Amino acid sequence: MDFSQIAFLLILAAALYLFVSERLRVDVTAMLTLLALVLTGVLDAKQALSGFASEPAIIVAAVFVISGGLAATGITERLGQWIGRAAGRSEGRAIAVTMPAVAALSSFTHHVMVTAMMLPILTRFAKSRGLSASRLLMPMSFAASLGTTLTLVSAPAFLLADNLIERTGAPGLGIFSITPIGLALVVVGVLYMLAARWILPKRSGEHGDDGYLRLDRYRTELLVVEGSRWSTRPLAELQKALGDRFVLTGWLRDGVRRQDLGPSSPLISGDILLVEASADALASLHDDAGLDLNAIARFGEHAQGDGEAQLVQALVAPGSEFIGRSVRELDFARRFNAVIAGLWRRDGAVAPRLADARLREGDLLVLWGRPARFAELAAHHGFLMLVPFAGEARRRLRAPVALAILAATVVAAATEWLPAPLAFLLGAVAMVATRCVDVEQAYREIDVRIFVMIAGVIPLGVAMEQTGTAQLLAQGMLHVIAGWPPLAILLVMFTVAALLTQILSDAATTVLLGPIAISLAQSLGQPATPFVVCTALGAVVAFLTPIGHHGNLLILGPGQYRFSDFLRIGLPLTVLIALVSAWMARWLWLGGPFWPGG
Repeated sequence: MDFSQIAFLLILAAALYLFVSERLRVDVTAMLTLLALVLTGVLDAKQALSGFASEPAIIVAAVFVISGGLAATGITERLGQWIGRAAGRSEGRAIAVTMPAVAALSSFTHHVMVTAMMLPILTRFAKSRGLSASRLLMPMSFAASLGTTLTLVSAPAFLLADNLIERTGAPGLGIFSITPIGLALVVVGVLYMLAARWILPKRSGEHGDDGYLRLDRYRTELLVVEGSRWSTRPLAELQKALGDRFVLTGWLRDGVRRQDLGPSSPLISGDILLVEASADALASLHDDAGLDLNAIARFGEHAQGDGEAQLVQALVAPGSEFIGRSVRELDFARRFNAVIAGLWRRDGAVAPRLADARLREGDLLVLWGRPARFAELAAHHGFLMLVPFAGEARRRLRAPVALAILAATVVAAATEWLPAPLAFLLGAVAMVATRCVDVEQAYREIDVRIFVMIAGVIPLGVAMEQTGTAQLLAQGMLHVIAGWPPLAILLVMFTVAALLTQILSDAATTVLLGPIAISLAQSLGQPATPFVVCTALGAVVAFLTPIGHHGNLLILGPGQYRFSDFLRIGLPLTVLIALVSAWMARWLWLGGPFWPGG
């Protein structure tokens, strides 16, 4: 061994210790590792920084934005509603429903994007059902990776394996050649997670500031404006567009409350709907050109001042002069140049009409006005606090556009019409350009910690190849296992790939170990296909650490997982997957028995 190889191995050992012990944040450890590689001369500055422009880093940043667009247009909410209905209230049933669905989604798309898309859905689902998010996120992430084994195009490793096999003169792999193995692995993964869910960590998960005062039901009134696109359309269409976070409590027409109007009744301009809506639904209603919040339509001209009008929340303070007085009596619009557009109350009845509601201590008011007037409101002793409104408008009219962008991104990447990073990057830009998600929200969607983590880990793989350490290890392995039986060699190739992919990408692992697998097959006089496929499988579906799969990095924070959680739960699953992969590969391409003893 020369100095560079020794230095690399010492840095690798130190990095793995810090990752496992979690003495430092994973992104800080990644940056320290990167600096150590440069300072010891193992890599130059250009090589060390290559991770920031690498394919995984670009794809991860892009899928965050794409998943943000899907969320902003209400698509993920619809998926969440379907999963919620199918999963019921049982943790086991939720896992049994979620894992196959996620695996199917990952079979033709990028598993990181599926994980990013499902992350907020399952987090919200767990919170609403009183379940622990950490018991659902890991099975979901594992299922996303397992789903990539269902088709040839869903993971770069399998495309590279196909290329290596074709170079030997053998027939290449078809798009569904590995599907039997993938189906078996998905079944094994679901059964394992159902049996092992009792050892999954039970933690609540992280909730950022966006969850503060983000409440379920705000009472408000909705006006169907003149010339509205909703006019003459049945109420059921509006309810379908807004989802189950919108509840109708009354319907006024010509100032009279009507009991004879229902979901099939058409809306008419001037109708007032008494509703309860979530924060997101309320913001969506306010942004809909065909609808308006009734209070704003009636008293909005009083909201004078500088700046663009916006929604804020104010909490009625103990001893406030507003307590016991109705919204109508307060004449809030004239007194404070702001409009009470909605009200949330923890418990207790609220008058049918918002104007008749008598305020109580702890009531949360949704106010609409201009920033110049909010300073006076914030200083008023009647309010305990004044904070930005927590709701984000859902751009539901752009949902078809978002779905089209997603489909085009997947097709472009899967057919290699465009390189995957460029396809996903264009998809992210298209989401912003078509206003499925605004620029500020797109930047907020990107988890910089995960991006830095990925960019910092990738140079480890570069250093392993640059120093010749990878080739040195490969030659030593070739001498040890050359005379072993086929099933044992298949298991060894899977195992080595599973270990190496924790440092290298799945593609780099396949490229490095693929030629070794071919050499071993030729020495045994066997076809190369099963040996190369097992190597690619080991690179794709080994769940030993969170850094082995970028999808696992996405759930690391939200699930409050520790590095050791993945080893404790992922090691037995990886052993099962290795056995199934080797056995199925021998059956498919070497004529081995399907059943033991057969």
